[in-house]
Amino acid sequence: MNAPASAPLKLNDAQRLNWLRLLRSDNVGPATFRDLINRFGSASAALDALPDLATRGGGRKIRIATTAQAQTEMEQVARFGGRIAVIGEADYPPMLRHMDVPPPLVTVMGRSDVFAAPAVSIVGARNASASGARMARQLAGELGAAGFTIVSGLARGIDAAAHWASLETGTVAVLAGGLDKPYPPENLELVGRIARSGAVITEMPFGWEPRARDFPRRNRLIAGLGLGLVVVEAAQRSGSLITARLAGELGRIVFAVPGSPLDPRAAGSNGLLKDGAILTLGSDDVLEHLRPMIGRAPAPALREPDAAPLEPAFDELPSEPERDERTRLVEALSPSPTAVDDIVRHTDLPARTVRTLLLELDLAGRLERHSGGAVSLVSPDA
Repeated sequence: MNAPASAPLKLNDAQRLNWLRLLRSDNVGPATFRDLINRFGSASAALDALPDLATRGGGRKIRIATTAQAQTEMEQVARFGGRIAVIGEADYPPMLRHMDVPPPLVTVMGRSDVFAAPAVSIVGARNASASGARMARQLAGELGAAGFTIVSGLARGIDAAAHWASLETGTVAVLAGGLDKPYPPENLELVGRIARSGAVITEMPFGWEPRARDFPRRNRLIAGLGLGLVVVEAAQRSGSLITARLAGELGRIVFAVPGSPLDPRAAGSNGLLKDGAILTLGSDDVLEHLRPMIGRAPAPALREPDAAPLEPAFDELPSEPERDERTRLVEALSPSPTAVDDIVRHTDLPARTVRTLLLELDLAGRLERHSGGAVSLVSPDA
């Protein structure tokens, strides 16, 4: 369910705890969280429904985060100097609301006003060349002076160069782990400086050690926070190219700095140029395209029924879909990503039934969600 942008979300303490509990429970990511709130109207009702939904989807007993665990995380974040921002609240980064599936809540440390300014994301190679790092510093410094917040991922090389160059004008570091687990450790001084003059943000739990699989999720936030994304240096099959793809899927403008065809660190960025990224030789190339985009209104946010009249996105459903409907849905799925609309057409099931069945499979750990709203069936051997 969506609310008008003029009516911000106001959660009481119990609702905020339940939102955190729901998001920290097994198999509940941003898309599943949204569907659960839309289906049941509140996090409290969704928490009550989780065990039955997971069982019906063919899963084992699902771990549900307790009130004590959620309360502990909130206290740890507060002691660390951070805060948990819920979508729709005043201190939630406005640009994240423009994502197809925004994170329901994020953990932030630092200044909120850096999210109010228009932002540009700058990413690139960890093993950056001297000229690449210089270009990142120049772009970040000039774009920052022009009033843009600089967003990056705190990695070695291009990311760190962009952060250092924009400390005075405003920069945001997006983490793949918990607020207290920045990576790499060598950038601890940098992250401390950013927290004092800019902001550090993550959607992962406090204390979470980042894993390789968490970095694409971080990259999605990097792409989402900026009006555009600049790739300075990127090898083929690099994380920067993943971020560029995600930025394009989110409707952000992708820029790329050209490099020598003989340097493998430029192969990915040169490839982006061949695919239609905007050739970037300096900050003017970025400003020309982004200045007209400043001032877009925030997208609407989820609402709880006791904070606003309930407008269910799902029609009234039977308590449980029929067995043959489940069979038809599972048979229609495969390890290859498939659009939900295609599944509805193929199975000839009502869209509301398909959404409920997909939700059950998701909570059972049998479904994988992909960008663009596609889904696939998880292999039993995975």
